[in-house]
Amino acid sequence: MLKVLEPYRPLFPETHPEQLCALEGEVFKRIQNRRTFRIERGGRGFFVKCHRGVGWGEILKNLGSLKLPVLGAGNEWRAIHRLRQLGVETMSPVAYGAEGWNPAALRSVLVTEELSGCISLEKFCGDWHNNPPPPGLKRALIRRLARIARTLHENGVNHRDFYICHFLIRLPWSGDEADLHLYVIDLHRVQRRRRTPRRWVVKDLGSLWFSAMELGLTRRDLLRFMAEYRHRPLRRILHRERDFWGAVQRRAQALYRTRPDADA
Repeated sequence: MLKVLEPYRPLFPETHPEQLCALEGEVFKRIQNRRTFRIERGGRGFFVKCHRGVGWGEILKNLGSLKLPVLGAGNEWRAIHRLRQLGVETMSPVAYGAEGWNPAALRSVLVTEELSGCISLEKFCGDWHNNPPPPGLKRALIRRLARIARTLHENGVNHRDFYICHFLIRLPWSGDEADLHLYVIDLHRVQRRRRTPRRWVVKDLGSLWFSAMELGLTRRDLLRFMAEYRHRPLRRILHRERDFWGAVQRRAQALYRTRPDADA
């Protein structure tokens, strides 16, 4: 069955996931068992993400690595609600449904409202290396990213794909931090626990650092992020957390060495 939240019910009369997945729309992503496409209802844009089951091979591979497999859209649906509960801006949930009893062939769908007027942070910052932004604008973004990461990790949430391309910034933005809207997206692989294990924190922060390596950030920028993320004096961080931040740096550098254009 399909669960549609208010006030979207008049726009989505469908009652089963298959009805939504049978719709035609502009396809944005197609990966193995997943397809994401855009539709319009009532003059508004929506994204529909359809899952077709991961198969027993994927399930066994994850279990063999001591990881719980992501079986469908339900994980992202719950992650969206958790982030909104924590005050982290993300997608607006519209509808969710799942069909089937076989975990390897579970069919599910997730619908979210389009975040209009936004572009990815990767595109927004893409030319910073050649054209540095105003210092105040850069500092505001660094502080906001650090606060988002801190909120997630302190509340048992890790993203697993924590790259700047998975943040959307609403434009136009004046540079005033009070007017900054930064949305976390692509929550398909998010993990939720009572406490975030250190290794997953390192992976998230390493991924974020890696994805910002081409932006021309300075050592002072990195230190500013660290101080805001820990919300404590920088001197104390540098004295007590050398091993932790060293691990984050090694993670970022390892990702950088294995990027597709590393040998170009």
